[in-house]
Amino acid sequence: MASLNNMASPNNRETMMATACDWLAGRQAEMVECLETLVNIDSNSYDKAGTDRVADVIVDWLEADGIEILRTPRPDAGDILEARLDGDGRDAGNGHVLMMGHRDTVFPTGTVATRGYTRDGDTAFGPGVADMKSGLVLNIFVLRALKRLAPLPFPVRVLFTADEEIGSRDGTAFIRQAASGARAVLNAEPGRISGNVVTGRKGGAAFLIEVTGRAAHSGVSHADGASAIEALARKIVKLHALTDYVAGVTTNVGLIEGGVSRNTVAPSASAQLDTRFVTNAQREALLADIEAIVAEEDVVGTRATLTQTSGFLPMEPAMSDALFARYRAQAARLGFEVDGEFTGGCSDAGTTASLGIPTLCGTGPVGAKMHTEAEYCRLETFVPRAQAVALTILDLAHQD
Repeated sequence: MASLNNMASPNNRETMMATACDWLAGRQAEMVECLETLVNIDSNSYDKAGTDRVADVIVDWLEADGIEILRTPRPDAGDILEARLDGDGRDAGNGHVLMMGHRDTVFPTGTVATRGYTRDGDTAFGPGVADMKSGLVLNIFVLRALKRLAPLPFPVRVLFTADEEIGSRDGTAFIRQAASGARAVLNAEPGRISGNVVTGRKGGAAFLIEVTGRAAHSGVSHADGASAIEALARKIVKLHALTDYVAGVTTNVGLIEGGVSRNTVAPSASAQLDTRFVTNAQREALLADIEAIVAEEDVVGTRATLTQTSGFLPMEPAMSDALFARYRAQAARLGFEVDGEFTGGCSDAGTTASLGIPTLCGTGPVGAKMHTEAEYCRLETFVPRAQAVALTILDLAHQD
C-alpha cells in the first residue's frame, strides 16, 4: 500500500488526506479487536435486545472520541443511531456525506454461543463478520479519522440501523430522513470477493397473497366448493410467467400453505412471493401486473388479497458513476485497483439512490459466503478500504 506522505503539500487537502491515512494505517489491530467484540453479540433482526447491545457498544466507542451521536429509541425494532461531525459550515449548502450500515444479522439468537468469532491468519469467521459488522467498524474508524482533522466544510453523518435483513421495515424512514439533501452516500456492505465495490443492485419486494374460497366435501358435494388452492395455483403460473431473464426481472413463489384436509375443497390458501427488478420503471410495471393477477377471480367464489411485506428500491448504476470514479481514483492513489459490480442482492443503498443521491455500496472490507456458517472477512482489507472511503469523503470536500 502506497503512503500518502509523499503526496502531502502545503495544500491543506493533501495534508488532511495524509493525516487521515496515516492515522488509519496504525489502527489495524484495533479494528480487528472491535470486529471481534461486535461479532460476539447476537443481533438477529428480530432480537431488539441484541441489536441494542451492539448499539450500546458503538455509542461507547464514539462518545469516548467526543463524537456526537443521536439515539432514537424504537418500540419494536433496534434503536436508530446517527453519529455526526458538523463541519465548519462553509459548504453545508451543497449537502452532507452519509455513511450507512446495519447492525442486524440473519443468524438466530444463540448462534454466538456455539459459533462465535474465530480467526485464521488474515481471515475472520463468525455470524455477521462480513455482513456487515466489519462495515460498521470501518465506518466508525473513518469517522474517528475525520474527527482528528480540521473541520470539513460540510457535515458527515453515519447512520446505524437495525432491520436491513428483513427489509428495513422500520429503518427506511430514518434512512430517507438522514439522506435528505446529502451530496453522497457510502454504504459499507461487504466488498465483493473480487475486491470490487457495488455500483448497481436489483431492487426487490416481497408479498403475501391470501386466497379465500368455500369449503365442501370433495366427494359428496365437490361442486358446492370453491377451491382457494386451485385459484392460488392458477395465479402462481401467471406470476411466474412475469419473469424476464433478459430484462433482469424475476418472480418466485417460494412458500405456499393451504387447505384443511385431503378430502375437503380448500377454503383458504396463501403464498409468499419474491420479486426482483433492475429499475424503478420495472418495479412499477411489475407491481401493476401482480395486482391485476391477484385481483382476478380465477375460480368462481374465491377472492384474493395482496400485501407487501418488505421491499428495497433498486440502485441503478447511473447513480453511482460519478462517486465511483472518485473512489476509484483514491484507491489508485493508495495502490490498489477496484472495479464496480452489479449484484442481484438488495440493500439500503437502493433507497438513497432512488432519491437521486449519488450512492456507492460495498465499501466495507472484503467478505464472502454471507448468510452461511462459512461467512468470512478478509482482515487485510480493513485499512486500505477505510482509507479509500476517508479519501473519497475528503475529495468531495473539494469539488471541481
